[in-house]
Amino acid sequence: MKDPIEFYFDFISPFGYLGSIAIERVAAKHGRAVDWRPILLGVTVLKIMGMKPLPQTPLKGPWLERDLERLSSLLDIPIRKHELSGVNSLAAARAFLWIKARDPLLAKRFAQAIFARLWLHGEDITPVAAVIAEAGILGVDAGELGQALQTPVAKVALNDCVAAAVEKGVFGAPFFIADGESFFGNDHLWMLEHWLEHGHFRASGVARLP
Repeated sequence: MKDPIEFYFDFISPFGYLGSIAIERVAAKHGRAVDWRPILLGVTVLKIMGMKPLPQTPLKGPWLERDLERLSSLLDIPIRKHELSGVNSLAAARAFLWIKARDPLLAKRFAQAIFARLWLHGEDITPVAAVIAEAGILGVDAGELGQALQTPVAKVALNDCVAAAVEKGVFGAPFFIADGESFFGNDHLWMLEHWLEHGHFRASGVARLP
């Protein structure tokens, strides 16, 4: 059996939300599993790359709004732009990893619920109480999760996860790695599918550059 497709996401990214649904479709089509791995765009984009948040980038920000609408339509995935400010995914990402260490499938359902909370229902995912509530709906012990999120272990687990992603060259969301090959963004899903089908990018009579 081939390795799962690695899916890197940040809950605050609307494109990550679209990618969370699209990659599961692609994986199912090609008989692959998906390994969900959280990152923090505040680390990869702001701190390491030294860039502004993309929505605040002159010229590109307004273009991204339209691109989000196009991708949502083309992928047939509904999305609702919220008016919240200061949303961060720290608690949700830490909770995800804590749940994943115990039940990866449940962790995926939790992640999907968090994405839906923010990008379908327009509700904040920043408060720890909100994160615990979403997990509780899925049967996670709220008291145990609440205690876990107060420990340094949860913080270290997320830091390590982000560091491992950066080591692999992950710089944004959604980001996919299949069989060692990296793909960024929903607009590269077609290229990912080509890779899954053929395992190369050689065209007839054209050699790939070394």
